[in-house]
Amino acid sequence: MLKLRLSRGGTKKRPVYKVVVADSRFARDGRFIEKVGFFNPLLPKEKKERVGLEAERIKYWLGQGAQPTTRVARILGENELMPMPANGNNPKKAVPKKERKKEGGETTAAPAAAEASKDAPAATEAPKDAPAAA
Repeated sequence: MLKLRLSRGGTKKRPVYKVVVADSRFARDGRFIEKVGFFNPLLPKEKKERVGLEAERIKYWLGQGAQPTTRVARILGENELMPMPANGNNPKKAVPKKERKKEGGETTAAPAAAEASKDAPAATEAPKDAPAAA
């Protein structure tokens, strides 16, 4: 399967990426079929030197069935070479799993629990005349 993906270059802590067409079985920085662009994440977003893409070649490879990775799809979407992918953010990811389960469980059972709690005190209260059970 063909992929449009990033291949890392540059030095330690100073990455520069090539946008390449590669077989998905090849190593990330290994063999590739064609270089179709570059991406420098260290430059500000306003600079045009941050991203360079060969639009005609990318359209050709997309037509041949190459699938972009999520990062490359966002880069292509920002440069209007393909539709912008849906945002895959998970806002609850930072919340610990136990708390996520508590929040999820309370939202569905909250109305039923509220009704049960209203009935419960009347049913569980002992009459005031009766002696307290010890």
